Amino acid sequence: MRRYRGTISWLLLIGLMGCTPASNKGVTGPTVQVDPKTWTVLPAESDEFPIAARAATERLRRARLRGMNEPEISKVSLQVVQLSIECVDRTPSCYTAVGRSLQPPPAELLFAEIDQGPKKQSIKVTVTLFDVQAQKRKRAASKVFPSEEDVVWGVADVVAEATKP
Repeated sequence: MRRYRGTISWLLLIGLMGCTPASNKGVTGPTVQVDPKTWTVLPAESDEFPIAARAATERLRRARLRGMNEPEISKVSLQVVQLSIECVDRTPSCYTAVGRSLQPPPAELLFAEIDQGPKKQSIKVTVTLFDVQAQKRKRAASKVFPSEEDVVWGVADVVAEATKP
């Protein structure tokens, strides 16, 4: 029995060595493949102009891009995603980080930014189609509206301009 105990110990040791990986050098974790036909719509948000934000979001949700799949509709706005990743600048690097932080990661983003216009009651709406992989704006359109109610009637044209082929 004593003779077998040494053999069993060696077999057990060899068996355990076979269960461990040889090396994890160079392993970086799973990579996510981005479908080049995916895109995400981010809802518009504005505390100052809530009617304009709702109208812009509704039109963004209806937008379609030629040659692309149906859009994913994000549950959170661009501003919320930017705050969560601590990158609130209006720069290509921040927009790229926003796109990469979404699950599943889209090839393109469509979003609207709503700001005070040059006059007291005016509103500037900018709609951007952003290519996450190329890290640049693919197309953008903006328009200054005299009032928030005018945004409701005219934002569809701005979205159409930003999404045309």
